[in-house]
Amino acid sequence: MNKLHVKKGDTVMVISGKSKGRTGKVLEVSPKEGKVIVEKANMVTKHVKPRRQGEVGGRIEAEGALYACKVQVVCPKCKQPTRVGYKTLEDGTKVRVCKNKDCGETF
Repeated sequence: MNKLHVKKGDTVMVISGKSKGRTGKVLEVSPKEGKVIVEKANMVTKHVKPRRQGEVGGRIEAEGALYACKVQVVCPKCKQPTRVGYKTLEDGTKVRVCKNKDCGETF
């Protein structure tokens, strides 16, 4: 199983692709594929067929999956996209750390 630098619920910024510069919350993470789904980023059109009588079919907009390497976590303190570092505290818990020069905030 592959480990990703993002978790469900993180705020991330897309750093490449057609949604470059857009920020949003991570809705779903797929470590096996190395992909994430970010709200309001990489919008794709899906054609939906009506399944029940009276249901309407058509085209809907939905979020598509992005490779996790195309997103960076946004630090909650300095509000900048950052690489993620890891630090072990005295009680043995492992926390993520902002790698920006003047920040160093844990999240």
